[in-house]
Amino acid sequence: MNGLIPAPRNVVAGSGEVRLTARSQLYACTGTEGVGHWLRTVLREATGLPLREGRELDDTDGDGVGLRLDPELGPEEYRLVSDWSGVLVEGGNAAGVFWGAQTLRQFLGPDAYRRAPLGRDRIWAVPHVTIEDSPRFLWRGLMLDVARHFLPKDQVLRYLDLMAAHKLNVFHFHLTDDQGWRIEIERHPRLTEVGSWRARTKFGHRASPLWEEKPHGGYYTKDDIREIVAYAAERHITVVPEIDIPGHSQAAIAAYPELGNTDVIDTTSLTVWDTWGINKNVLAPTDNTLRFYEGVLEEVLELFPAEAAPFSAFVHIGGDECAKDQWKASATAQARLRELGLADEDALQSWFVRHFDNWLTARGRRLIGWDEILQGGLAPGAAVSSWRGYAGGITAARAGHDVVMCPEQQVYLDHRQDGGPDEPVPIGYVRTLEDVYRFEPVPRELTPEEARHVLGTQANVWTEVMEDHARVDYQTFPRLAAFAEVAWSRLPAPAERDFAEFERRMTVHYRVLDALGVGYRPPSGPRPWQRRPGVLGRPIEGAPPNV
Repeated sequence: MNGLIPAPRNVVAGSGEVRLTARSQLYACTGTEGVGHWLRTVLREATGLPLREGRELDDTDGDGVGLRLDPELGPEEYRLVSDWSGVLVEGGNAAGVFWGAQTLRQFLGPDAYRRAPLGRDRIWAVPHVTIEDSPRFLWRGLMLDVARHFLPKDQVLRYLDLMAAHKLNVFHFHLTDDQGWRIEIERHPRLTEVGSWRARTKFGHRASPLWEEKPHGGYYTKDDIREIVAYAAERHITVVPEIDIPGHSQAAIAAYPELGNTDVIDTTSLTVWDTWGINKNVLAPTDNTLRFYEGVLEEVLELFPAEAAPFSAFVHIGGDECAKDQWKASATAQARLRELGLADEDALQSWFVRHFDNWLTARGRRLIGWDEILQGGLAPGAAVSSWRGYAGGITAARAGHDVVMCPEQQVYLDHRQDGGPDEPVPIGYVRTLEDVYRFEPVPRELTPEEARHVLGTQANVWTEVMEDHARVDYQTFPRLAAFAEVAWSRLPAPAERDFAEFERRMTVHYRVLDALGVGYRPPSGPRPWQRRPGVLGRPIEGAPPNV
Protein backbone atom coordinates (compact mmCIF):
# COMPACT_ATOMS: atom_id res chain seq x y z
CA MET A 1 0.00 0.00 0.00
CA ASN A 2 1.31 3.44 -0.94
CA GLY A 3 4.80 2.07 -1.57
CA LEU A 4 5.35 0.79 1.97
CA ILE A 5 8.63 -1.15 2.26
CA PRO A 6 8.91 -3.44 4.15
CA ALA A 7 5.33 -4.61 3.72
CA PRO A 8 3.23 -4.52 6.92
CA ARG A 9 1.58 -7.66 8.30
CA ASN A 10 -1.98 -6.38 8.21
CA VAL A 11 -3.48 -3.27 6.58
CA VAL A 12 -7.12 -2.13 6.68
CA ALA A 13 -7.73 0.97 4.57
CA GLY A 14 -10.27 3.64 5.45
CA SER A 15 -11.89 6.34 3.29
CA GLY A 16 -10.49 9.65 4.50
CA GLU A 17 -7.19 11.22 5.53
CA VAL A 18 -5.51 13.12 8.34
CA ARG A 19 -3.88 16.34 7.17
CA LEU A 20 -0.92 17.71 9.10
CA THR A 21 -0.97 21.49 9.19
CA ALA A 22 0.68 24.39 10.98
CA ARG A 23 -1.71 23.84 13.90
CA SER A 24 -1.00 20.10 14.24
CA GLN A 25 0.56 18.89 17.47
CA LEU A 26 2.61 15.82 18.35
CA TYR A 27 2.19 14.23 21.78
CA ALA A 28 4.61 11.58 23.04
CA CYS A 29 3.42 9.66 26.10
CA THR A 30 5.76 8.44 28.81
CA GLY A 31 8.37 6.08 27.40
CA THR A 32 8.12 7.42 23.85
CA GLU A 33 9.77 10.80 24.31
CA GLY A 34 12.85 9.84 22.31
CA VAL A 35 10.74 8.69 19.38
CA GLY A 36 8.74 11.90 19.60
CA HIS A 37 11.90 14.01 19.48
CA TRP A 38 13.17 12.09 16.43
CA LEU A 39 9.84 12.25 14.56
CA ARG A 40 9.27 15.93 15.30
CA THR A 41 12.83 16.73 14.12
CA VAL A 42 12.71 14.89 10.80
CA LEU A 43 9.21 16.08 9.95
CA ARG A 44 9.98 19.70 10.84
CA GLU A 45 13.02 19.55 8.57
CA ALA A 46 11.10 18.10 5.64
CA THR A 47 7.75 19.84 5.94
CA GLY A 48 8.48 23.09 7.72
CA LEU A 49 5.51 22.38 10.02
CA PRO A 50 6.16 23.32 13.68
CA LEU A 51 4.46 20.20 15.11
CA ARG A 52 4.23 21.74 18.55
CA GLU A 53 4.30 19.50 21.58
CA GLY A 54 0.86 18.51 22.80
CA ARG A 55 0.14 18.43 26.53
CA GLU A 56 -2.27 15.49 26.36
CA LEU A 57 -3.04 12.79 23.82
CA ASP A 58 -6.40 14.43 23.07
CA ASP A 59 -4.59 17.65 22.12
CA THR A 60 -3.92 16.16 18.69
CA ASP A 61 -7.51 17.30 17.94
CA GLY A 62 -8.02 15.33 14.73
CA ASP A 63 -5.03 16.67 12.81
CA GLY A 64 -2.10 15.63 15.00
CA VAL A 65 0.00 12.64 16.00
CA GLY A 66 0.08 10.70 19.26
CA LEU A 67 2.65 8.16 20.41
CA ARG A 68 2.20 5.77 23.30
CA LEU A 69 3.09 2.33 24.65
CA ASP A 70 0.64 -0.56 24.75
CA PRO A 71 1.75 -3.41 27.04
CA GLU A 72 -0.55 -5.78 25.15
CA LEU A 73 1.72 -5.54 22.11
CA GLY A 74 4.95 -7.51 21.77
CA PRO A 75 8.49 -6.09 21.55
CA GLU A 76 8.94 -4.15 18.28
CA GLU A 77 5.25 -4.66 17.46
CA TYR A 78 3.23 -1.57 16.59
CA ARG A 79 -0.25 -0.45 15.68
CA LEU A 80 -0.87 2.66 13.56
CA VAL A 81 -4.40 4.04 13.44
CA SER A 82 -5.23 7.05 11.29
CA ASP A 83 -8.86 8.19 11.54
CA TRP A 84 -11.10 11.17 12.34
CA SER A 85 -9.31 11.67 15.69
CA GLY A 86 -5.82 11.94 14.18
CA VAL A 87 -2.89 9.54 13.91
CA LEU A 88 -2.05 7.27 16.85
CA VAL A 89 1.06 5.06 16.87
CA GLU A 90 1.25 2.48 19.67
CA GLY A 91 4.05 0.04 20.32
CA GLY A 92 4.88 -2.78 22.67
CA ASN A 93 8.05 -0.87 23.51
CA ALA A 94 9.77 2.30 22.29
CA ALA A 95 11.29 0.37 19.39
CA GLY A 96 7.83 -0.66 18.22
CA VAL A 97 6.67 2.95 18.36
CA PHE A 98 9.75 3.96 16.38
CA TRP A 99 9.04 1.45 13.60
CA GLY A 100 5.45 2.70 13.50
CA ALA A 101 6.77 6.26 13.18
CA GLN A 102 8.86 5.10 10.23
CA THR A 103 5.69 3.80 8.58
CA LEU A 104 3.96 7.12 9.27
CA ARG A 105 6.82 8.91 7.54
CA GLN A 106 6.44 6.67 4.48
CA PHE A 107 2.76 7.58 4.22
CA LEU A 108 3.71 11.26 3.95
CA GLY A 109 5.60 10.52 0.74
CA PRO A 110 9.18 10.78 -0.56
CA ASP A 111 9.46 14.51 0.21
CA ALA A 112 9.13 13.66 3.92
CA TYR A 113 12.71 12.35 3.69
CA ARG A 114 14.27 15.65 2.65
CA ARG A 115 16.40 17.84 4.92
CA ALA A 116 14.47 21.06 4.17
CA PRO A 117 11.09 22.02 2.69
CA LEU A 118 10.98 22.39 -1.09
CA GLY A 119 9.34 25.80 -0.84
CA ARG A 120 6.06 25.00 -2.53
CA ASP A 121 2.62 24.51 -1.08
CA ARG A 122 1.61 20.92 -0.63
CA ILE A 123 -0.67 18.80 1.50
CA TRP A 124 0.91 16.48 4.08
CA ALA A 125 -1.66 13.75 4.59
CA VAL A 126 -1.86 10.29 6.11
CA PRO A 127 -4.70 8.17 4.70
CA HIS A 128 -7.21 6.72 7.12
CA VAL A 129 -5.82 3.28 7.79
CA THR A 130 -5.21 0.72 10.51
CA ILE A 131 -1.92 -1.16 10.42
CA GLU A 132 -0.88 -3.96 12.74
CA ASP A 133 2.70 -5.00 12.24
CA SER A 134 5.67 -6.77 13.80
CA PRO A 135 8.96 -8.20 12.50
CA ARG A 136 9.51 -11.79 11.49
CA PHE A 137 13.11 -11.81 12.76
CA LEU A 138 14.66 -10.21 15.82
CA TRP A 139 18.09 -9.80 14.13
CA ARG A 140 17.72 -7.73 10.97
CA GLY A 141 21.25 -6.75 10.20
CA LEU A 142 23.63 -4.93 7.91
CA MET A 143 27.36 -5.56 8.07
CA LEU A 144 29.50 -2.67 6.83
CA ASP A 145 33.20 -3.26 6.19
CA VAL A 146 35.10 -0.05 6.96
CA ALA A 147 38.47 -1.81 7.17
CA ARG A 148 39.10 -2.35 3.45
CA HIS A 149 37.92 1.15 2.54
CA PHE A 150 37.40 3.59 5.38
CA LEU A 151 34.10 5.45 5.58
CA PRO A 152 34.17 8.75 7.50
CA LYS A 153 31.97 8.99 10.56
CA ASP A 154 29.28 11.08 8.84
CA GLN A 155 28.80 8.30 6.27
CA VAL A 156 28.44 5.70 9.04
CA LEU A 157 25.78 7.87 10.69
CA ARG A 158 24.08 8.21 7.31
CA TYR A 159 23.92 4.42 6.96
CA LEU A 160 22.34 4.15 10.39
CA ASP A 161 19.59 6.47 9.15
CA LEU A 162 19.19 4.35 6.02
CA MET A 163 18.95 1.21 8.14
CA ALA A 164 16.33 2.79 10.37
CA ALA A 165 14.26 3.84 7.36
CA HIS A 166 14.16 0.16 6.34
CA LYS A 167 13.44 -1.18 9.87
CA LEU A 168 16.85 -2.86 10.20
CA ASN A 169 18.07 -3.03 13.78
CA VAL A 170 21.59 -4.57 13.99
CA PHE A 171 24.67 -2.79 12.64
CA HIS A 172 27.59 -5.23 12.38
CA PHE A 173 30.62 -2.91 12.39
CA HIS A 174 33.63 -4.62 10.72
CA LEU A 175 36.41 -2.53 12.26
CA THR A 176 39.65 -4.47 11.70
CA ASP A 177 41.24 -6.49 8.92
CA ASP A 178 44.51 -6.97 7.04
CA GLN A 179 43.97 -3.70 5.19
CA GLY A 180 43.28 -1.42 8.15
CA TRP A 181 42.59 -0.98 11.87
CA ARG A 182 39.79 1.53 12.42
CA ILE A 183 39.21 1.89 16.18
CA GLU A 184 41.30 3.82 18.69
CA ILE A 185 42.81 1.65 21.45
CA GLU A 186 44.59 3.85 23.98
CA ARG A 187 46.90 1.21 25.45
CA HIS A 188 48.08 0.19 21.98
CA PRO A 189 48.37 3.50 20.05
CA ARG A 190 50.33 2.02 17.12
CA LEU A 191 47.19 0.16 16.04
CA THR A 192 45.96 3.45 14.63
CA GLU A 193 49.29 5.27 14.20
CA VAL A 194 50.55 2.47 11.92
CA GLY A 195 47.64 0.12 11.32
CA SER A 196 45.02 2.61 10.17
CA TRP A 197 46.58 3.51 6.81
CA ARG A 198 48.27 1.89 3.83
CA ALA A 199 50.59 3.36 1.23
CA ARG A 200 48.52 2.33 -1.80
CA THR A 201 45.47 0.27 -2.72
CA LYS A 202 44.62 -2.32 -5.36
CA PHE A 203 41.95 -0.95 -7.70
CA GLY A 204 39.49 -3.68 -8.62
CA HIS A 205 39.74 -7.40 -7.99
CA ARG A 206 43.14 -8.62 -6.78
CA ALA A 207 43.89 -9.89 -10.30
CA SER A 208 43.66 -6.31 -11.56
CA PRO A 209 46.98 -4.70 -12.58
CA LEU A 210 45.70 -1.29 -11.42
CA TRP A 211 46.73 0.51 -8.25
CA GLU A 212 45.66 3.73 -6.61
CA GLU A 213 49.06 5.15 -5.74
CA LYS A 214 48.14 7.26 -2.75
CA PRO A 215 47.78 6.63 0.99
CA HIS A 216 44.41 5.46 2.21
CA GLY A 217 43.25 5.34 5.80
CA GLY A 218 41.40 6.71 8.75
CA TYR A 219 40.03 5.57 12.07
CA TYR A 220 37.35 6.37 14.62
CA THR A 221 38.36 7.94 17.91
CA LYS A 222 36.76 6.65 21.06
CA ASP A 223 34.43 9.62 21.06
CA ASP A 224 33.51 8.89 17.43
CA ILE A 225 32.55 5.37 18.46
CA ARG A 226 30.55 6.64 21.42
CA GLU A 227 28.70 9.01 19.09
CA ILE A 228 27.97 6.23 16.58
CA VAL A 229 26.68 3.91 19.31
CA ALA A 230 24.47 6.64 20.80
CA TYR A 231 23.16 7.71 17.39
CA ALA A 232 22.29 4.09 16.62
CA ALA A 233 20.56 3.63 19.98
CA GLU A 234 18.34 6.66 19.31
CA ARG A 235 17.20 4.77 16.20
CA HIS A 236 16.79 1.47 18.07
CA ILE A 237 19.76 -0.07 16.30
CA THR A 238 22.30 -2.20 18.17
CA VAL A 239 25.94 -1.91 17.08
CA VAL A 240 27.88 -5.19 17.17
CA PRO A 241 31.64 -4.55 16.82
CA GLU A 242 33.94 -6.97 15.02
CA ILE A 243 37.61 -7.34 16.01
CA ASP A 244 39.04 -10.00 13.69
CA ILE A 245 41.15 -12.82 15.18
CA PRO A 246 43.25 -14.90 14.58
CA GLY A 247 43.28 -14.31 10.81
CA HIS A 248 42.72 -11.08 8.88
CA SER A 249 45.22 -9.45 11.24
CA GLN A 250 48.12 -8.07 9.18
CA ALA A 251 47.31 -4.46 10.08
CA ALA A 252 47.70 -5.32 13.77
CA ILE A 253 50.90 -7.30 13.13
CA ALA A 254 52.33 -4.41 11.09
CA ALA A 255 51.77 -2.18 14.13
CA TYR A 256 53.02 -4.74 16.69
CA PRO A 257 55.26 -7.32 14.94
CA GLU A 258 55.48 -9.49 18.08
CA LEU A 259 51.84 -10.52 17.46
CA GLY A 260 52.86 -12.50 14.40
CA ASN A 261 54.68 -15.78 13.91
CA THR A 262 58.14 -14.32 14.30
CA ASP A 263 59.93 -17.68 14.04
CA VAL A 264 58.52 -18.18 10.53
CA ILE A 265 58.74 -14.75 8.90
CA ASP A 266 60.28 -11.36 9.55
CA THR A 267 57.17 -9.65 10.87
CA THR A 268 59.02 -6.33 11.22
CA SER A 269 58.99 -6.08 7.43
CA LEU A 270 55.19 -6.28 7.19
CA THR A 271 53.08 -3.27 6.32
CA VAL A 272 49.33 -2.82 6.22
CA TRP A 273 48.20 -4.99 3.31
CA ASP A 274 47.39 -3.16 0.08
CA THR A 275 45.59 -5.90 -1.85
CA TRP A 276 42.74 -8.37 -1.36
CA GLY A 277 42.30 -12.07 -0.70
CA ILE A 278 43.23 -14.53 2.07
CA ASN A 279 46.35 -13.41 3.90
CA LYS A 280 48.70 -16.00 5.41
CA ASN A 281 50.03 -13.61 8.07
CA VAL A 282 47.98 -14.60 11.11
CA LEU A 283 48.31 -14.09 14.85
CA ALA A 284 50.69 -16.28 16.82
CA PRO A 285 48.91 -18.51 19.40
CA THR A 286 50.97 -17.14 22.31
CA ASP A 287 50.14 -15.83 25.75
CA ASN A 288 51.40 -12.41 24.64
CA THR A 289 48.81 -12.37 21.84
CA LEU A 290 46.04 -13.39 24.23
CA ARG A 291 46.94 -10.67 26.71
CA PHE A 292 47.21 -8.07 23.92
CA TYR A 293 43.73 -8.79 22.57
CA GLU A 294 42.23 -9.03 26.04
CA GLY A 295 43.44 -5.46 26.50
CA VAL A 296 41.93 -4.48 23.16
CA LEU A 297 38.60 -6.05 24.05
CA GLU A 298 38.53 -4.43 27.48
CA GLU A 299 38.48 -1.04 25.76
CA VAL A 300 36.00 -2.26 23.14
CA LEU A 301 33.54 -3.40 25.84
CA GLU A 302 33.66 0.06 27.41
CA LEU A 303 32.66 1.61 24.08
CA PHE A 304 29.91 -0.90 23.25
CA PRO A 305 28.05 -1.38 26.55
CA ALA A 306 25.77 -4.35 27.11
CA GLU A 307 22.41 -2.80 27.85
CA ALA A 308 18.78 -3.81 27.65
CA ALA A 309 18.80 -3.56 23.85
CA PRO A 310 18.64 -6.90 22.05
CA PHE A 311 22.03 -8.28 21.01
CA SER A 312 24.07 -5.54 22.71
CA ALA A 313 25.99 -8.25 24.60
CA PHE A 314 27.44 -9.67 21.36
CA VAL A 315 31.03 -9.12 20.24
CA HIS A 316 32.10 -10.50 16.86
CA ILE A 317 35.60 -11.99 16.70
CA GLY A 318 35.70 -12.89 13.01
CA GLY A 319 37.45 -16.27 12.99
CA ASP A 320 37.15 -16.78 9.23
CA GLU A 321 39.74 -17.60 6.59
CA CYS A 322 42.55 -18.24 9.07
CA ALA A 323 45.34 -19.79 6.97
CA LYS A 324 47.24 -22.40 8.98
CA ASP A 325 50.49 -22.42 6.94
CA GLN A 326 52.51 -20.39 9.43
CA TRP A 327 51.23 -22.38 12.42
CA LYS A 328 52.29 -25.59 10.70
CA ALA A 329 55.78 -24.18 10.14
CA SER A 330 56.10 -22.45 13.53
CA ALA A 331 57.97 -24.26 16.31
CA THR A 332 56.21 -21.98 18.81
CA ALA A 333 52.77 -22.86 17.47
CA GLN A 334 53.56 -26.56 17.35
CA ALA A 335 54.83 -26.46 20.92
CA ARG A 336 51.60 -24.79 22.02
CA LEU A 337 49.62 -27.43 20.13
CA ARG A 338 51.47 -30.26 21.93
CA GLU A 339 51.24 -28.50 25.29
CA LEU A 340 47.46 -28.31 24.95
CA GLY A 341 47.18 -31.88 23.64
CA LEU A 342 45.44 -30.72 20.47
CA ALA A 343 45.05 -32.86 17.38
CA ASP A 344 45.78 -30.28 14.69
CA GLU A 345 45.82 -26.63 13.68
CA ASP A 346 42.00 -26.49 13.38
CA ALA A 347 41.84 -27.49 17.04
CA LEU A 348 44.38 -24.77 17.80
CA GLN A 349 42.08 -22.18 16.25
CA SER A 350 39.19 -23.63 18.27
CA TRP A 351 41.30 -23.19 21.42
CA PHE A 352 41.93 -19.58 20.41
CA VAL A 353 38.22 -18.93 19.91
CA ARG A 354 37.23 -20.74 23.11
CA HIS A 355 39.66 -18.64 25.11
CA PHE A 356 37.92 -15.44 24.06
CA ASP A 357 34.51 -17.04 24.38
CA ASN A 358 35.28 -17.80 28.03
CA TRP A 359 36.80 -14.35 28.51
CA LEU A 360 33.73 -12.61 27.09
CA THR A 361 31.30 -14.87 28.95
CA ALA A 362 32.99 -14.02 32.25
CA ARG A 363 32.18 -10.37 31.52
CA GLY A 364 28.54 -10.95 30.68
CA ARG A 365 29.07 -10.92 26.91
CA ARG A 366 28.47 -13.35 24.06
CA LEU A 367 30.86 -14.29 21.31
CA ILE A 368 29.72 -14.49 17.70
CA GLY A 369 31.93 -15.38 14.74
CA TRP A 370 31.90 -16.52 11.14
CA ASP A 371 31.02 -20.18 10.59
CA GLU A 372 34.67 -21.34 10.49
CA ILE A 373 34.63 -21.09 14.29
CA LEU A 374 32.68 -24.36 14.21
CA GLN A 375 35.86 -26.15 13.12
CA GLY A 376 37.37 -28.04 16.04
CA GLY A 377 34.35 -27.49 18.28
CA LEU A 378 32.59 -24.46 19.72
CA ALA A 379 31.65 -23.45 23.25
CA PRO A 380 27.92 -23.78 24.05
CA GLY A 381 27.06 -20.08 24.32
CA ALA A 382 28.74 -18.90 21.13
CA ALA A 383 26.71 -17.85 18.09
CA VAL A 384 27.53 -18.22 14.41
CA SER A 385 27.27 -15.96 11.36
CA SER A 386 26.64 -18.44 8.54
CA TRP A 387 28.31 -16.99 5.43
CA ARG A 388 29.53 -19.99 3.41
CA GLY A 389 26.07 -20.93 2.29
CA TYR A 390 23.47 -22.56 4.54
CA ALA A 391 25.62 -25.45 5.79
CA GLY A 392 27.26 -23.64 8.68
CA GLY A 393 23.94 -22.37 9.94
CA ILE A 394 22.39 -25.82 9.74
CA THR A 395 25.30 -27.40 11.62
CA ALA A 396 25.28 -24.70 14.27
CA ALA A 397 21.51 -24.76 14.84
CA ARG A 398 21.49 -28.55 15.14
CA ALA A 399 24.25 -28.28 17.73
CA GLY A 400 22.18 -25.78 19.72
CA HIS A 401 24.00 -22.60 18.70
CA ASP A 402 22.19 -19.41 17.75
CA VAL A 403 22.66 -18.42 14.12
CA VAL A 404 22.53 -15.32 11.94
CA MET A 405 22.00 -16.32 8.31
CA CYS A 406 24.06 -14.30 5.82
CA PRO A 407 25.04 -16.70 3.00
CA GLU A 408 27.32 -15.12 0.42
CA GLN A 409 25.42 -16.67 -2.48
CA GLN A 410 22.32 -14.65 -1.56
CA VAL A 411 23.12 -11.55 0.51
CA TYR A 412 26.71 -10.47 -0.13
CA LEU A 413 25.93 -7.09 -1.64
CA ASP A 414 29.44 -6.59 -3.03
CA HIS A 415 28.49 -9.25 -5.58
CA ARG A 416 27.37 -7.91 -8.96
CA GLN A 417 23.76 -7.06 -9.65
CA ASP A 418 23.69 -8.00 -13.32
CA GLY A 419 25.65 -10.07 -15.82
CA GLY A 420 26.07 -7.23 -18.29
CA PRO A 421 29.44 -5.73 -19.30
CA ASP A 422 28.67 -2.33 -17.78
CA GLU A 423 28.51 -3.61 -14.20
CA PRO A 424 31.31 -1.85 -12.26
CA VAL A 425 34.05 -4.22 -11.04
CA PRO A 426 31.87 -7.32 -11.39
CA ILE A 427 32.70 -9.88 -8.73
CA GLY A 428 31.09 -12.99 -7.30
CA TYR A 429 27.66 -14.25 -8.20
CA VAL A 430 25.02 -12.36 -10.15
CA ARG A 431 22.41 -11.48 -7.58
CA THR A 432 19.60 -9.29 -8.84
CA LEU A 433 17.00 -7.40 -6.87
CA GLU A 434 14.62 -10.30 -7.46
CA ASP A 435 17.20 -12.84 -6.28
CA VAL A 436 17.53 -11.01 -2.97
CA TYR A 437 13.75 -10.70 -2.68
CA ARG A 438 13.44 -14.49 -3.00
CA PHE A 439 16.07 -15.22 -0.34
CA GLU A 440 14.78 -17.42 2.49
CA PRO A 441 16.83 -17.13 5.69
CA VAL A 442 15.60 -20.27 7.47
CA PRO A 443 17.08 -23.45 5.96
CA ARG A 444 14.33 -25.86 5.05
CA GLU A 445 16.38 -28.74 6.49
CA LEU A 446 15.84 -27.49 10.05
CA THR A 447 13.10 -28.77 12.30
CA PRO A 448 10.87 -26.17 14.00
CA GLU A 449 12.86 -26.63 17.22
CA GLU A 450 16.18 -26.18 15.43
CA ALA A 451 14.85 -23.20 13.46
CA ARG A 452 14.27 -21.35 16.73
CA HIS A 453 18.05 -20.90 16.87
CA VAL A 454 17.92 -18.70 13.77
CA LEU A 455 18.09 -15.26 15.37
CA GLY A 456 17.60 -13.63 12.01
CA THR A 457 19.46 -12.56 8.94
CA GLN A 458 21.99 -10.04 7.74
CA ALA A 459 23.21 -8.51 4.47
CA ASN A 460 26.98 -8.04 4.20
CA VAL A 461 28.73 -5.16 2.42
CA TRP A 462 32.42 -5.91 1.88
CA THR A 463 34.26 -2.91 0.48
CA GLU A 464 37.34 -4.24 -1.34
CA VAL A 465 36.04 -2.86 -4.64
CA MET A 466 34.14 0.08 -3.13
CA GLU A 467 36.51 3.01 -2.95
CA ASP A 468 34.01 5.55 -1.59
CA HIS A 469 30.48 5.96 -0.28
CA ALA A 470 29.05 6.34 -3.80
CA ARG A 471 30.21 2.83 -4.65
CA VAL A 472 28.83 1.54 -1.35
CA ASP A 473 25.47 3.09 -2.22
CA TYR A 474 25.51 1.53 -5.68
CA GLN A 475 26.20 -1.99 -4.42
CA THR A 476 23.88 -1.78 -1.43
CA PHE A 477 20.78 -0.24 -2.99
CA PRO A 478 18.16 -1.05 -4.08
CA ARG A 479 18.91 -4.60 -2.95
CA LEU A 480 18.91 -3.64 0.74
CA ALA A 481 15.25 -2.64 0.36
CA ALA A 482 14.41 -6.16 -0.84
CA PHE A 483 16.48 -7.65 1.96
CA ALA A 484 14.71 -5.48 4.54
CA GLU A 485 11.36 -6.88 3.45
CA VAL A 486 12.71 -10.43 3.70
CA ALA A 487 13.98 -9.71 7.22
CA TRP A 488 10.86 -7.90 8.48
CA SER A 489 7.81 -9.19 6.63
CA ARG A 490 6.21 -12.61 6.83
CA LEU A 491 6.56 -13.48 3.17
CA PRO A 492 5.34 -16.68 1.50
CA ALA A 493 7.77 -19.28 0.19
CA PRO A 494 10.33 -17.80 -2.24
CA ALA A 495 8.69 -19.15 -5.40
CA GLU A 496 5.32 -17.71 -4.32
CA ARG A 497 6.50 -14.16 -3.61
CA ASP A 498 4.94 -11.48 -5.77
CA PHE A 499 8.02 -9.72 -7.09
CA ALA A 500 5.98 -7.71 -9.61
CA GLU A 501 4.00 -6.19 -6.75
CA PHE A 502 7.24 -5.42 -4.90
CA GLU A 503 8.58 -3.70 -8.03
CA ARG A 504 5.44 -1.54 -8.15
CA ARG A 505 6.09 -0.41 -4.59
CA MET A 506 9.72 0.19 -5.50
CA THR A 507 8.68 2.83 -8.05
CA VAL A 508 7.70 4.99 -5.05
CA HIS A 509 10.65 3.84 -2.99
CA TYR A 510 13.18 4.92 -5.61
CA ARG A 511 11.90 8.46 -5.05
CA VAL A 512 12.48 7.98 -1.30
CA LEU A 513 16.06 6.92 -2.04
CA ASP A 514 16.44 9.96 -4.31
CA ALA A 515 15.26 12.25 -1.50
CA LEU A 516 17.75 10.59 0.85
CA GLY A 517 20.57 11.14 -1.65
CA VAL A 518 21.30 7.44 -2.20
CA GLY A 519 23.31 6.67 -5.35
CA TYR A 520 21.52 3.37 -6.04
CA ARG A 521 21.71 1.22 -9.16
CA PRO A 522 18.76 2.19 -11.41
CA PRO A 523 16.61 -0.65 -12.77
CA SER A 524 17.85 0.22 -16.28
CA GLY A 525 21.49 -0.31 -15.32
CA PRO A 526 24.41 1.78 -14.10
CA ARG A 527 24.59 5.44 -14.95
CA PRO A 528 27.71 6.48 -16.88
CA TRP A 529 29.52 7.72 -13.77
CA GLN A 530 28.75 4.48 -11.91
CA ARG A 531 30.66 2.31 -14.37
CA ARG A 532 34.31 1.29 -14.03
CA PRO A 533 35.45 0.47 -17.59
CA GLY A 534 38.68 -1.48 -17.74
CA VAL A 535 38.77 -2.38 -14.04
CA LEU A 536 38.99 -6.15 -13.66
CA GLY A 537 36.47 -8.02 -11.58
CA ARG A 538 35.67 -11.70 -11.25
CA PRO A 539 33.05 -12.05 -13.98
CA ILE A 540 32.53 -15.82 -14.20
CA GLU A 541 29.13 -16.76 -12.79
CA GLY A 542 29.46 -19.46 -10.18
CA ALA A 543 33.21 -19.03 -9.74
CA PRO A 544 34.44 -19.68 -6.20
CA PRO A 545 34.54 -16.30 -4.46
CA ASN A 546 38.19 -16.62 -3.44
CA VAL A 547 39.78 -17.35 -6.81
